[in-house]
Amino acid sequence: MSENGVIPVDQIENIILAIRGQRVILARELAELYGVTTGNLNKAVKRNIDRFPNDFMFQLTAEEYKSLRFHFGILEKGRHSKYLPYAFTEQGVAMLSSVLKSKRAVQVNIEIMRAFVRLRRMLSVHKDLESKLIDLEQKYDEQFKIVFEAIRQLMVPPAKPRKKIGF
Repeated sequence: MSENGVIPVDQIENIILAIRGQRVILARELAELYGVTTGNLNKAVKRNIDRFPNDFMFQLTAEEYKSLRFHFGILEKGRHSKYLPYAFTEQGVAMLSSVLKSKRAVQVNIEIMRAFVRLRRMLSVHKDLESKLIDLEQKYDEQFKIVFEAIRQLMVPPAKPRKKIGF
């Protein structure tokens, strides 16, 4: 969190995951942002479960959880939960603002919404670039194939988010 109490959007972008074809944030990450325990966040959600349909929030399967732990190194040793974590979509995070009413929760939600919007914009730019690249590939012959492949590789986001260096 920065000195003015606002969480940088790029920090939030690093915790947004793609699961089941949706962009989500895990309950543990949200709880940390909101400054509450994961248990308290889950209790607040369960008290208001009718506000969280399956397209707003879902519980990970054991296989998804195992895959995340293996692929991203999520949940270091000693931080394992006996329960499968919940994942919140953008709509679910927005709904959390009606359940968690602290000033910090409101500010965090605003920043999370900004991060989701920024990701959507970046993805739409990539889709436009992708379609233009396909048009160019169809227009030009084999001698540019290497160039097109290099551009495609640059468009692919890194598999593991980079850690910030410095302050």
